[in-house]
Amino acid sequence: MAWTDDNLGRRRAPGYSYNSDQVQLRVDPRDQLDEEIYGLRGQVAKLKQVAGQIESETKYQNELLNQLEETVAKGQAMLKSTMRKLNRNLNQRGISPLYLTVGFALLCFFFVYLYIKFFRRR
Repeated sequence: MAWTDDNLGRRRAPGYSYNSDQVQLRVDPRDQLDEEIYGLRGQVAKLKQVAGQIESETKYQNELLNQLEETVAKGQAMLKSTMRKLNRNLNQRGISPLYLTVGFALLCFFFVYLYIKFFRRR
């Protein structure tokens, strides 16, 4: 006795027939697959768009970093040049940097004292 499959995936014996009032439903699995593939295509398209946005943002941030690096390099070069000139001038005059630092600190404290004494009371 050989068994056969019907459209619903049920097995039946040969010679067995369904009643005429039964409804047979046939589902084509290719339709479901097509729907899933269509859904996946939409998701892939969204991911591709997000990847493009990430790429453009990365390029923009890399440009900003390159500009920042150039600016920092210029600033370092200017600071190095200024320090070299300052050291040269200090060495020519014989003034110690320690004396200049102490004098600057005393001048700052004096201005803070004047500000507190005259302008704070109002």
